[in-house]
Amino acid sequence: MTLRTTLLATTLAATALPAIADVNIYTTRQPDLIQPVMDAFTSETGIAVNLNFVDDGLVERLKAEGARSPADLVMTVDIANLKRVVDADVIQPVDNAALAAAIPETLRSPDNLWFGLTTRARIVYASKDRVADGEITTYEYLASEKWAGRICTRSGLHNYNLALLSAVIAHHGEAAAKDWAAGVKANLARTPQGNDRAQVKAIWAGECDISLGNTYYMGKMLTDDEQIAWADSVRIVFPTFENGGTHVNVSGVAMTKSAPNKAEAMQLLEFLVSPTAQAIYAEENFEYPVTDAVISDMVAAWGTFTPDDKNLSMIADQRPAALRIMEEVDFDG
Repeated sequence: MTLRTTLLATTLAATALPAIADVNIYTTRQPDLIQPVMDAFTSETGIAVNLNFVDDGLVERLKAEGARSPADLVMTVDIANLKRVVDADVIQPVDNAALAAAIPETLRSPDNLWFGLTTRARIVYASKDRVADGEITTYEYLASEKWAGRICTRSGLHNYNLALLSAVIAHHGEAAAKDWAAGVKANLARTPQGNDRAQVKAIWAGECDISLGNTYYMGKMLTDDEQIAWADSVRIVFPTFENGGTHVNVSGVAMTKSAPNKAEAMQLLEFLVSPTAQAIYAEENFEYPVTDAVISDMVAAWGTFTPDDKNLSMIADQRPAALRIMEEVDFDG
């Protein structure tokens, strides 16, 4: 073989090799929250991941871009946001045995349009000084007159509280859910305001005794020097529904219809439910894995709970009714 022939063969072989494509993600989550997982994926596969933070107008952007969208995946939090993407008809189903095996049916779309990656429980933060251990048992009990003037919460129109009320509807129907929302409003110590951490600060300051919040905020507070005192003033309580478990919500992912790098995106989806990725989520973000991966020591210290068995898609279907109820009872008024 001549030198020219050898060089030609080498060139042809090189040009025949398929290029490794990147995976492009539109996400409403702060990129720093999920970057460690993406870095681990790139280290393992050599596939780069481009995170594009889209704070508002995610659905509108995907619809405007249509088949030309560079996005392969969409990552967001809250079942309502996932349903909004589904309803916009901008994503495609993913039939994947690894995802189906790893993720419980209650935490993924029945038609494989979205998949939960992590969970967070909507729990009660209770004052260690003013609320006895075991005093709170159910979500329904929060509407009892016992808690008059003792509850703090963020806006009832926020996705987290709308999801909880949607779960109340799924369990008890709209009429009972409206009574519950009105009862909780009657027990508020102040007008709904701030975020979940602001409610714990209010408990620390003596403005209220209990609040609604997501579990991972405890981890955020315990790793913030200014907020450790707030966290130390409360304990986490896992209420249940009278006929169910503790309400959970998800961060989730879906594949876009355009998905120009579908094969690489599929690799990433499978990696996201791997023990490696699930452990990173648990350690970095204080979230619960959707698989049987080990949770972080800090999260484990908060206690155990039984997740509610209502499918999140069913709960998401109740969101319009939940929003109407919150407006009818003027929860934030």
